[in-house]
Amino acid sequence: MSKSEHSPAEQVDPVESMPRAEPLPESDASAISVDQDSPLAAAGPLEGTSEDFQEGVAQQEPLIREDPTAAAFFDLDNTVVQGASLFQLAKGLYRRGFFPTRVIVKGLWLQAYFRMVGREKPGHIEDVRGVTLGFIEGHTVTELTEIATEVYEESIAERIWPGTRAIAQMHLDVGQQVWLVTAAPVEMAGIIAARMGLTGALGTTAEHIDGVYTGRLKGDLLHGPAKAEAVRALAREHGFDLARCFAYSDSYNDLPMLSLVGHPCAINPDGRLLAHAEELDWQVQDYRSGRRAARLGLLGAGAAGATAGAVATGYAVRRILRG
Repeated sequence: MSKSEHSPAEQVDPVESMPRAEPLPESDASAISVDQDSPLAAAGPLEGTSEDFQEGVAQQEPLIREDPTAAAFFDLDNTVVQGASLFQLAKGLYRRGFFPTRVIVKGLWLQAYFRMVGREKPGHIEDVRGVTLGFIEGHTVTELTEIATEVYEESIAERIWPGTRAIAQMHLDVGQQVWLVTAAPVEMAGIIAARMGLTGALGTTAEHIDGVYTGRLKGDLLHGPAKAEAVRALAREHGFDLARCFAYSDSYNDLPMLSLVGHPCAINPDGRLLAHAEELDWQVQDYRSGRRAARLGLLGAGAAGATAGAVATGYAVRRILRG
């Protein structure tokens, strides 16, 4: 009997059928492997124009072929999804009364600072850790999974870059595994991977006891070098040859992961990553129409302009969240 043929009494709760995150040995990450028979594991349609897809496949198609020792690793924010997936989750939690406006405004300010100034400081990483855990402390894993599923349908699905989605599908079509690698909570990353029909996700491990988040991390944020360590650990576990693998990211902070594989690709790259990719003759894909000139203008404004922009955005977000 197919999934669509279940009687009402036999219907499976999609959230309950979602595999639980498991620790990834020798890494701070947790991994969720998507059960392709789960009701959640239904890849959405590949929406977009033929130009979108041609842009995504033109350079990568000659490189992607059947190879059981190869896999593809995708950063999430600004690589697969336009903007920050965690902000979309926070917005969904806010609209359901989980926390006050000031918490999400702080998270948005940090995001704006990173994107405009183009680099991060250790203190800011700690702030991100605190804001991220503040979103989910005291809530259950089931709650987060349910809301992440709803948020995907409400706001994330429409923000997936068609070109990146097409590249991921090319890897799947030749039988390669495709993994998301993100600093977002692994439960949320697992939902996105499932809804896109990917193999699985590596994400940050938020501690929970008896199914309730404690507000502490197990290990560290899956960020920068930690992403490379997680990819290396997964490669050992699955027998991948990293020299034959692919990695995709928009951020210079993911250089350790990109440098780990034989086929790195910069997607919607920030300025430093673009310069590095061009110097090493890496593949570059940019789907942001008109974004590059706008970004150069923001960088020219300096830190004061970034701060002013973030504050202005903080006021604006109140209206967005209430709207």
